[in-house]
Amino acid sequence: MADPEKGAPATAMEEEVDEDEVEEVEDEEGGGERKELVDKLMKDPQSLPVSVKRRIKALKKLQLQYTDLEADFYKEVHALEVKYDKMHQGLYEKRRQVVTSEYEPNEEECDFPSDDETDDEKNLSKDMEEKAKIDEKEDKIHDFDENTKGIPEFWLTIFKNVDLLAEMVQDYDEPILKHLTDIQLKFHDEPMGFTLEFYFTENEYFTNKVLTKYYEMKCVPDKDDPFGFEGPEIFKCKGCTIDWKKGKNVTVKTIKKKQKHKSRGAIRTVTKTLQNDSFFNFFNPPPVPEDPNEEMDEDTQALLTADFEIGHYIRERIIPRAVLFYTGEALDDEDFEEEEGEEGEEGDDEEEEDDPDYDPSKDKAAKGQQPPECKQQ
Repeated sequence: MADPEKGAPATAMEEEVDEDEVEEVEDEEGGGERKELVDKLMKDPQSLPVSVKRRIKALKKLQLQYTDLEADFYKEVHALEVKYDKMHQGLYEKRRQVVTSEYEPNEEECDFPSDDETDDEKNLSKDMEEKAKIDEKEDKIHDFDENTKGIPEFWLTIFKNVDLLAEMVQDYDEPILKHLTDIQLKFHDEPMGFTLEFYFTENEYFTNKVLTKYYEMKCVPDKDDPFGFEGPEIFKCKGCTIDWKKGKNVTVKTIKKKQKHKSRGAIRTVTKTLQNDSFFNFFNPPPVPEDPNEEMDEDTQALLTADFEIGHYIRERIIPRAVLFYTGEALDDEDFEEEEGEEGEEGDDEEEEDDPDYDPSKDKAAKGQQPPECKQQ
């Protein structure tokens, strides 16, 4: 029998656990030693023997050769994009004709299985027609009917579906974007880049038929940081002049301020013109310094970074998959917001509150909410 003062002897399982704990401690110690070695090398690379430093230089030279080959690879990829883009143009043109009602697809062209309609739903559709006619006046989300031509507001709907673009579109931009009939992509070889062309029907806002946005890309490793190369990147863009009709420029706003003369006390009204939030500022990006060594201020850098992201997204995602963004099928899960008060939420909260270990402040923090005592000022 074990002496109670000395405690019970360790079981086999407990011995195994102890061994595991020892191994974990050893691993942690080993990891700490490796990290310490890396830190030393980063702080004092000159501490390495000359022979080792020579071999590292040789490896870096090999790495630079790999980077140069990688740049050549991306140049060939771009050439391949240009080749296939010529084949895509015919499909894009057919899409434009359908959207603008210039062409009505025949039965064969419309023979595509619907993803949202099962056989049972098809059988029920006739029974629902009468009810639909009664309810169509209630909660109507559009004015489309069987006499509607083309696909109205096709591109505006896409803009409103995609968060990245929806953030740019103001209420007063929407009547203008209803006139947007097509967005076309044109690739360039030398210099490498692309142009986005936005086509508009005649409207009361501006006289332009086409608004363009040009992007220039570079596919050469930076001399100062060659190992930071990750493929072609946009580094320059240029918009176009929008010929606004009188009083229709949504990119500016005028404000009137009263000023009082310091000595005479006379009051005058001064009108100032300020930039207004609008999607159409997209065609007036900040200029990029010609001198690559000239530093940009943070605000300009942030604007250009966002601009490049939008241009790349329109090129890579929106134009090739426009119909799927129109229907919402191409939207990422994060583009959808959960409705408040969904079924099951109330019950879950009650179960959590019944848990003696439940901490509401931790729960709010996990959901990205501030506890009451931590409200931001």
